[in-house]
Amino acid sequence: MSPSVRSTGHRGVGAPRSDFGDMEKGREQDVSRIIQALNECLAALPQQLLQEVCGIGVSGQMHGVMFWKTGQGCEWTEGGVSPVFEPRAVSHLVTWQDGRCSSEFLASLPQPESHLNVASGFGCATIFWLLKNSPEFLKSYDAAGTIHDFVVAMLCGLPRSLMCDQNAASWGYFNTQGQSWNSEILRTSGFPVHLLPDIAEAGSVAGRTSRAWFGIPKGTQVGVALGDLQASVYSCMARRTDAVLNISTSVQLATSMPPGFRPAQTPDPAAPVTYFPYFDRTYLAVAASLNGGNVLATFVHMLVQWMADLGLGKSCSSDALVHLWELWIRSFRETERSHKLRDRPQGAHGKRILLVQTSVTDPGLEVEESTVYSRMIQAAAQQRDTCLAITPTVLGERHLPDQLASVTRISSSELSLGHVTRAMCRGIVQNLHSMLPFQQLKEWGVEQVIGSGSALSRNEVLKQEVQRAFPFPVSFGQDVDAAVGAALVMLQRNLNQRES
Repeated sequence: MSPSVRSTGHRGVGAPRSDFGDMEKGREQDVSRIIQALNECLAALPQQLLQEVCGIGVSGQMHGVMFWKTGQGCEWTEGGVSPVFEPRAVSHLVTWQDGRCSSEFLASLPQPESHLNVASGFGCATIFWLLKNSPEFLKSYDAAGTIHDFVVAMLCGLPRSLMCDQNAASWGYFNTQGQSWNSEILRTSGFPVHLLPDIAEAGSVAGRTSRAWFGIPKGTQVGVALGDLQASVYSCMARRTDAVLNISTSVQLATSMPPGFRPAQTPDPAAPVTYFPYFDRTYLAVAASLNGGNVLATFVHMLVQWMADLGLGKSCSSDALVHLWELWIRSFRETERSHKLRDRPQGAHGKRILLVQTSVTDPGLEVEESTVYSRMIQAAAQQRDTCLAITPTVLGERHLPDQLASVTRISSSELSLGHVTRAMCRGIVQNLHSMLPFQQLKEWGVEQVIGSGSALSRNEVLKQEVQRAFPFPVSFGQDVDAAVGAALVMLQRNLNQRES
């Protein structure tokens, strides 16, 4: 599935938006555009390979919810080589990022019988919000699910929406031990329980394709849609003793809990570790930090802004970036120094900033943030250690939403670009350690960490800090991919093609 397709103001037939109330906090995507992107991806694949497909694994972003009319969710049309389906009587997808459920609204909802909390953007919370703010909207539909549940239902022609326990738990009001919705609690609160999907075990087969699809034969097995987190972990966790560390925009550290583990049935909003259903009634322990590569990106953006605000310009080569930082340090130490500041013009699409005339250098250089990022990593690589301490929680954390970033142990001898960048990378890893102590991983039987993610792959200093922090071997370079994980689940669990 394509989680990156953003919604627009377009309203297709039968696809009304649900953006009532606070428009700024609403996050919706156009289902037709998502399916169009899916069709384009399949059309780009070699027909010969598609004709040999023996199973379809599906995964997608959890928590979100969309609605459709049973029997009218799509229309199959001839699309060249074979039929394709196009959404018809469907709503927009309300994503996990939707923020219309305020803290006050969430507090007014009934207490779930589940170990997982309910948050804004979770399917059941969104339905509660719609029930209060637009009950007529919900009356237009009789089925609901995630976007990936919808795809499976349309491919197989299912009479009812079918959802695995991974995605059900991500909606809230789902008891993972009993594998059932909190139906009585929801019904008592007036919740439209008829919209809740039927439950299937993760890794099971949802059905078979009702038609040929881009050359994939009719009757091909289709797996029940999986959560993207679980599928991603499955793609690279070869043994139960592995832990998977992903540092991209944010950070996730996940490991499989021992068989027989059962989480406490009372939600704990202050708990930094969450237990998500995995496969075969086991759980993933997940520490998910909101602060990862986005912290470094924020720092880079700050540096570029400083350059513009200080009016530093033309001779700013890659090596000169460190010199500029030293100039800022000198300014910090010599408060009597004054600068002639000029307004900063807007860069093209926010990607570049044109630095204008300055009293220090000549005018006219475009500085790309990628150049700044590369040079600051080089500076940190040369600075092997630092006493500077940075808590990088500029976005807070889900369990500590009011916690902000801080810098301590500041001394004039450790203000170089290398010191600051090294301390920031170390702080990202130490923040994760505060959420899930690495000694705890040892007690759970973890023997190896698999490191992945865009921020980790391009940052040697971050890799060094990960290796320094973890008390066991760390392996880098293995891709973590939800699509690969979904395919492996089909191959290994349903088609009996296990790797040797």
